[in-house]
Amino acid sequence: QVQLVESGGGSVQAGGSLRLSCEASRSIGSFNSMGWYRQAPGKQRDLVASITRGGSTDYEISVKDRFTISRDNAKNTLNLQMNNLKPEDTAVYYCKANFWSLQYWGQGTQVTVSS
Repeated sequence: QVQLVESGGGSVQAGGSLRLSCEASRSIGSFNSMGWYRQAPGKQRDLVASITRGGSTDYEISVKDRFTISRDNAKNTLNLQMNNLKPEDTAVYYCKANFWSLQYWGQGTQVTVSS
């Protein structure tokens, strides 16, 4: 069983920055892909950013040029650098790892952006 533990959430004012981290209980190099999702109250969970084993990245259009997803294989950690945060970025952010047909989720970390 794989465990994913997110950290780095918090409360910031609009225009501020946060860095989320997701530490995996095993080598992240074994995953086909990993990603960050977010879920605002009353809304569905949506993909924010993803990165493949080969390093290809993809971003939801509203965060492109503001968020950067990266991996630290030595620390088994997935990161999400979030800059120029906006109130609409407020949500619980979840880390996800894909291993063929298996999917693993973290418990989530709250990000709150005030105007």
